[in-house]
Amino acid sequence: MLVAYLESLKYVGHLFPIAMLRVYLGWSFLTTAWTRYQGDYLSQPRIAAAITEWAPTSAAPDWYKDFLDRVVVPNWQIFAYCVVYFGFLVGISFILGFFVRPVALLAALVTLNFVYNSGPEIIELHKLHVVLFLILAWLGAGRCLGIDYFFYKRDRGLWW
Repeated sequence: MLVAYLESLKYVGHLFPIAMLRVYLGWSFLTTAWTRYQGDYLSQPRIAAAITEWAPTSAAPDWYKDFLDRVVVPNWQIFAYCVVYFGFLVGISFILGFFVRPVALLAALVTLNFVYNSGPEIIELHKLHVVLFLILAWLGAGRCLGIDYFFYKRDRGLWW
């Protein structure tokens, strides 16, 4: 497996800059999730406060605002755990280069949710992350310096 890992540079080395972007985004997600885990994100209703503060002025559709008000705000603790552990999943997956395509698509959907329920100072960053996740999913960024190359070499499927 180590040979396949290093062999990936030879055959898909043109994806090296995208692989470095993948590792950077993974590290960013991992540190954000760790900060939230160590802080009071899981014990205090931070996600509910953010939703109630920004949802009325958000450009989100009305059905999505109703979903946030009726489901997410009362069950903020479940969703806070989901956000934190999904951040760990994305970070580890991107750093290792394992299952990058499906995780990048899921990360784009989750980050699109953050576009609708966050303040105007960070919306542009979330939009940039959505675009970067779609690029990582489209290019299969896990094939260069990632575990995905090992599986891509054996079975050229849609996931790798």
